[in-house]
Amino acid sequence: MSLPRPGGHAVSPDKRLNAATLPLAEWAPRPQLRVRTTPVPQPRYPAIDIHNHLGRWLSGGNWRTGTAPWLIDDVHRFIDLLDESGVEAVVNLDGMWGAELDANLGRYDRAFPGRIHTFCQLDWEQLAEPDGVARLKRSLARSAGQGAVGLKVWKSLGLTIRDSDGTLILPDDARVAEVLAEAGQLGLPVLIHVADPIAFFEPLDRHNERLDELGQAPEWWFGDRSVHPSFDRLVDALSALLESAPGTTFIGAHAGCAAEDLDRVDRMLAQHPNFTIDIAGRMAELGRQPRRVKRLIEKHPDRVLFGTDIYPATAEQYALHYRFLESDDESFEYDPDSLIPGQGRWNVSALALQARLLEPLYRGNARRVLGLNT
Repeated sequence: MSLPRPGGHAVSPDKRLNAATLPLAEWAPRPQLRVRTTPVPQPRYPAIDIHNHLGRWLSGGNWRTGTAPWLIDDVHRFIDLLDESGVEAVVNLDGMWGAELDANLGRYDRAFPGRIHTFCQLDWEQLAEPDGVARLKRSLARSAGQGAVGLKVWKSLGLTIRDSDGTLILPDDARVAEVLAEAGQLGLPVLIHVADPIAFFEPLDRHNERLDELGQAPEWWFGDRSVHPSFDRLVDALSALLESAPGTTFIGAHAGCAAEDLDRVDRMLAQHPNFTIDIAGRMAELGRQPRRVKRLIEKHPDRVLFGTDIYPATAEQYALHYRFLESDDESFEYDPDSLIPGQGRWNVSALALQARLLEPLYRGNARRVLGLNT
């Protein structure tokens, strides 16, 4: 017996694809939905990318020795890209501290005034020392004096940094709050990342929607509760930190560190006037709930900042972000260069934001947070 198929031909049963035995890694379905594509090569207003990486910290080498490669090898070409893509300025989160901060400031901020703004970081492992708080405050003051315009706090605080007794130091630790209150005193906004997607904290089983991604980067899995806190514990710690340092402006990275729970982000924005968020690196999550995202931005138009976390950035990636924010396109690829989407097997739909929401999101809110309006 054979099975009919369009065109009058037949397929033998033993030639049919068996979905039960097809390796998931080989499954690459092509959506048959015929939808509109709206090119948006330029943003409606000049953009400030509040969340990007230009330094050596994430380049794969040893930044402490100064031998790691820069993520941007040709800075003049990068500035040309920004001009081509309608990007007014970029925040570089890779300043670190000391000599590395000065190297970033010299390569970027001082060489291209107004186009690149570098944030410093802190060596949080020093909190395990008896005078850790004082040492970190001094580091912050030195970094501000060198020219850093903000502070980046990475997810290692809460996931890997340990105290002298071996316990994890969480973001709501009183010592952390004291240090970050000092950042506010110095006029430094704090861009903080405390939790990854919820699936990274869930069991690695057939129900985990990020299994592809975690298979490629197993070190991103934090689902062992004997080693790492839960997603909810980390986001609760962020909320407590915001309460403990009310004089410091915080930028919650990646849609407030809770892109899959925007009701929670909404509550945090309502409860903490010192809290803002960026949208960097979360098009995949935000694009599958476009109406909820739009309501959040409409409710808090002065608290959401544009960012990409795409490094090295490209004109195509900036255009994709503009399309996501400005068009009303539906069901398009958020990761068009990959056979398997990097953050989950789904498409996204655009937000179609009005002009009154786009200007503060692209530029106005970042200028206020960075102190560029004075």
